[in-house]
Amino acid sequence: MEAKSLGDMLRRTANRLPEKTAMLVPGKHEFSAIRYSELLDTVRAYSGAIRSLGIKRGDRVAILSENCAEWAFVDWACHTLGVVVVPIYPTLPADQATYIVKDCGASLVVAGSPDQRAKVNNIDGVETILLKGDLSLDARVQSREHGMDAKTWNEEIDATGVEDLSTIIYTSGTTGLPKGAMLPHRAFIHVCECAQKQLPLNEHDTFLTFLPMSHVYEQVAGQCLPICLGATIAYAKNLASLAGDMLKVRPTVLLCVPRFLEAFRDKVTDAVAKAPPLRQRLFAVAMAQGLKRGTGEFAPLAGVLDKIVLAKVRERLGGRIRYFVSGGAALPKHVAEFFISAGLTVLQGYGLTETTGGTCINHPDRNKYWTVGESIGMDIKIAADGEILIKGPALMTGYYNLPQETANAIDVDGWFHTGDIGEFEGQNLKITDRKKDLIVLGNGKNVAPQPIESKLTESPFISEAVVLGDGMDHCIALIIPNFEAVRTLLKLPDGTVLSENADAKSLIKKEIDRINKSVASFEMVKKHYILDNPFSIEGGELTPTQKVKRKVVKEKYAAAIASLKS
Repeated sequence: MEAKSLGDMLRRTANRLPEKTAMLVPGKHEFSAIRYSELLDTVRAYSGAIRSLGIKRGDRVAILSENCAEWAFVDWACHTLGVVVVPIYPTLPADQATYIVKDCGASLVVAGSPDQRAKVNNIDGVETILLKGDLSLDARVQSREHGMDAKTWNEEIDATGVEDLSTIIYTSGTTGLPKGAMLPHRAFIHVCECAQKQLPLNEHDTFLTFLPMSHVYEQVAGQCLPICLGATIAYAKNLASLAGDMLKVRPTVLLCVPRFLEAFRDKVTDAVAKAPPLRQRLFAVAMAQGLKRGTGEFAPLAGVLDKIVLAKVRERLGGRIRYFVSGGAALPKHVAEFFISAGLTVLQGYGLTETTGGTCINHPDRNKYWTVGESIGMDIKIAADGEILIKGPALMTGYYNLPQETANAIDVDGWFHTGDIGEFEGQNLKITDRKKDLIVLGNGKNVAPQPIESKLTESPFISEAVVLGDGMDHCIALIIPNFEAVRTLLKLPDGTVLSENADAKSLIKKEIDRINKSVASFEMVKKHYILDNPFSIEGGELTPTQKVKRKVVKEKYAAAIASLKS
């Protein structure tokens, strides 16, 4: 029998596995364990503290904080009280954070630090409180003056139904203002229950979490799913400590984005490139044999080389990883094959904020890494123009206070228009491009930029590529080099401006010329421009989920693009 609400889900698991470790929380030196019975008591204490601030059922509470266990305590407490959670990315500037707080009608903002609180501290009718420290929400909990008795709390949980609004998550906004997707309890429960039935995950798994808890992907797959399973959630201290945290926690499941996987691959390959020639050759043979074994080909040396060479790669990740679950962007072929070679399983998935994140995922027994996998209990079809349409229990109820935007997104038959272009390969869905990103050349040819960008970034010397060309005679590209790889190969000193270095420019051009041979003539990148700084959230080119804001890039680098048109 499915849970009636997210609070009910937590309660059921805690009653079923009271002594099981629910969370591993980082301290100064080690992680401390919180059992499910303790987690339930803690969430009840937070519920009392939130209620003492005058927050009632149906109110909106915004959380503006970096990841931490206390973030989760507030989140779960709100779910048990029928309070709507509005997560806000801590990387957002003050104007965007303020817009979301005002737009959703929040009564309270729980801020992770004084700096975060300062972003939203002077909004009429909105109370703010720190998450931790003096005079904080946590301090109210620790004072034990604002408790809630178990009977009252359980009545609150029972009063919340599956159709009640759980969370409003604002889309990243690659174009225009962010929109608040309204997600009921039913949406999260559906994804968790279907994923539990469809994937070989269980209560013995340990999920290490480092992705922003304000994102739908982390919300559903990194927080709700482990609780549904009765698994353990370990909270990384921060991104800088992630490598060490992996060795301490030894996770079995890691949610990630392709950039993380690519960064790990680059670290390994960079270390190998500095090793003696014999070790380099041994590594190359081990990886080649690993890829053959992973793709079902004859690989007689795979076993012995795996133990000698590749086991060391896996040990850097704690030695227990069963699955990486990759989402948020397309998984490049060369990255996927690196992990296959190393004996590591990456399951690519797909979903949107509006579909509560989990719409498709690959199964480890039939993992087609070039697809985003099979449906997780949702109906999916391809429209006549190639657009992916989705409907089912995990679909949002609409955009908050935007009826026209909702009608534009969800048609009269209940199908959500994703804006993504795709096709089926058997039961597996393939994403081929974004509908609005399609380039229309001056000769009328339509070009999907993402496959070309993916091929370009397969080069070890290209970190990022944005392919453009609307109205032009040919495709052009803005290129961000892999600065370290280029400087290492060419023996250039740190600080060398690659866009002005003849050897670096020649190397990038050779890479583009090589890649052009693998695409159609009208898809070839005829001209390019090398940028000397990576894209960033702070610079405005990336969303908080690391997606490129093409509109911003076009505006910011308009002069560079104009120079390539002639």
